[in-house]
This record gives sequence, C-alpha cells and structure tokens, in this order.
Amino acid sequence: MDNRDTLRPNRCVSSGPRLGRIPLVLLLAALVVAVGCGGKGTAKNSVSGKVTLSGDPVTGTIVFVGSDGKTVEAPISPDGTYTVDNPPIGSIKIAVKGLSGPGGMAPPTPSGAKDTDKLMGADKGKAASKMGGTPPAKYAVAESSGLTFTVTSGKQKHDIPLEP
Repeated sequence: MDNRDTLRPNRCVSSGPRLGRIPLVLLLAALVVAVGCGGKGTAKNSVSGKVTLSGDPVTGTIVFVGSDGKTVEAPISPDGTYTVDNPPIGSIKIAVKGLSGPGGMAPPTPSGAKDTDKLMGADKGKAASKMGGTPPAKYAVAESSGLTFTVTSGKQKHDIPLEP
C-alpha cells in the first residue's frame, strides 16, 4: 500500500455548513419580512369611515386626490364603509362614484321594462338596502365635489355624509 493514497485529503467530505450561503439566506429572509405580502395589514397610513346619503349607506368607489395629483381609490362596501390605504398626506379632494360607471348614474332600464318594480319584484327595498345607495353624480369628480379632508400620518376616521 502506498502512503500517498492514505495522506491525500478526501475532497468530498465537508467540514460543516457552507458559510458562504448563510448570509444569502438571511438576506432573503430579511427581504421577505421587510416587503411582506402586500396585503392591507402593511399600510402605515389609512383613512376609513362610512359614506351615507341622507343617512343611508352608499356603495361604489371612493377616490382621494392629493395636491400633487396622486390618486388612490378604494371600494365602498354595501354597508357604506371604506378604507383607503396609503392615501396622499396633506389636503386632499374626494370623489364618490357609483358602481354603475361614470358620474354615479344608475344603470339604464332594460328595454321593454316599464319600471324597476317589475325588475326587482316585491323585494326591491330589501335588495336596495343590501346593495347600498348610489351617490349623486355631483360627487363623482373630486375637483368639483366639494368634499375635502386633511390626511395625517397614522390611522384616521372620516365619515362622509352626502346630500341629494
């Protein structure tokens, strides 16, 4: 037996974990924690409240427009509540749009139908209350709605009562 064979180091044996990969794994873990999943819970600043029309809930979309032109939209749920995450800080203008499209106009009545009573049946009132009301068209454009608010850092509450 040759002594050279027994003294040659085995190159396949590892002396422990590769230290070169540990910083990369830690960096990736830190990045995942810092970025998060992008869900609602990651917002540092938010404004929430309820939009009503003559005391009844309104549904649709709320739009915050900052003085720099930055626009942030959020849905208004059937009970009239909304939450705008990461709104522009400072003085903003607000628009409230209906679900049906531009200007918050109600959808057109299908041809051949005389009125909405026939379309919705006896439960018309119940269906409307579950859906929330439609905001008047005058609130659909932030620059002319007359709705304003000052957003500060953190979480704020701002209810928006609309008038017909």
